Amino acid sequence: MNRKILVPLFLMLILAAAALVSLRFIAGDDDNERQYREQYTANTRFFNVPLPETISFADEAAPLDLYYVREGLDRELLVNTYWHSNTILLLKRAARYFPAIEPVLKANGIPDDFKYVALIESGLMNVVSPSNAVGFWQFLDKTGKQYGLEVTDQVDERYHHIKSTEAACRYIRDAYKKYNNWTLAAASYNAGQGRISREVEKQAVNNFYDLYLNQETSRYIFRILALKMIYENPTAYGFYIRKKDLYPQFPTYSVSVDTGITNLVNFAAQYNVNYRILKEFNPWLRSDQLKVAPGKSYTLVFPAEGYTSYSKLQQNMKDGDAIFGKNTEGIPDGQASGAMSE
Repeated sequence: MNRKILVPLFLMLILAAAALVSLRFIAGDDDNERQYREQYTANTRFFNVPLPETISFADEAAPLDLYYVREGLDRELLVNTYWHSNTILLLKRAARYFPAIEPVLKANGIPDDFKYVALIESGLMNVVSPSNAVGFWQFLDKTGKQYGLEVTDQVDERYHHIKSTEAACRYIRDAYKKYNNWTLAAASYNAGQGRISREVEKQAVNNFYDLYLNQETSRYIFRILALKMIYENPTAYGFYIRKKDLYPQFPTYSVSVDTGITNLVNFAAQYNVNYRILKEFNPWLRSDQLKVAPGKSYTLVFPAEGYTSYSKLQQNMKDGDAIFGKNTEGIPDGQASGAMSE
């Protein structure tokens, strides 16, 4: 057959087949809807998240047999398990900042579980709340100063993740002295010691789980517990994150400054970084200059040479399992050390 005739004929057959497929779905709306629903049902799977038999905050057990405790934890575990993008970002940031926060808590005699307070307060970002609470630990201006942080136009140590952690430790220690209970101390971080004290006295109880509180504070401890469970065993909740996907820690060095800096842009250039990197590593610097009072000094942090390169940061990550987390049950054969191990 002539090629000039064959090509148009072939195209006509393709168009006819496409038309038949289209007519199948256009002419049979009922069939199309039924097929769609069948496919949706067959391909959509959401499982309820199983609750643990026991869970504790700072070694203080949550009474899971109480219906509202169980349902409160169930809510937060469901929300944070299925809010995938947010929870993955929290796990990534925790890999970078928890190793810096944990030693400060330990040195101050504060239980390690309080690191999850910073995680839910700010997502480990230097955010500013609608009420002007600032930084990882969300200190208000007055409270930050009360617990030893410098807050001025040029220096705001609420943005300093180590110094603000130390201030948070002082707050938590004061709260524990008042309540002799770590869970109440954590709740007071959200609601304030005054409110928790009034409610404890009014309701004649001595622990968080017996208190009737506003919804935000009532959810607070359960959200901490939910993220603690996910962080400690992410694969059990469906989070298979390769270690190379976590945000690595930065090797750094420090420079002590005891005289004023009139131009931080030029100062950064002296240490072979740009102004942005200087501010990223020292977010407590709130101006483009730094005044230093007589007898006072500040410590500025810089990334070690070459460690603004992400490839070099990843090479510096510790060896270990390919997957972040303890439990690799349920990973298809070959993925735990194959494609997932890159």
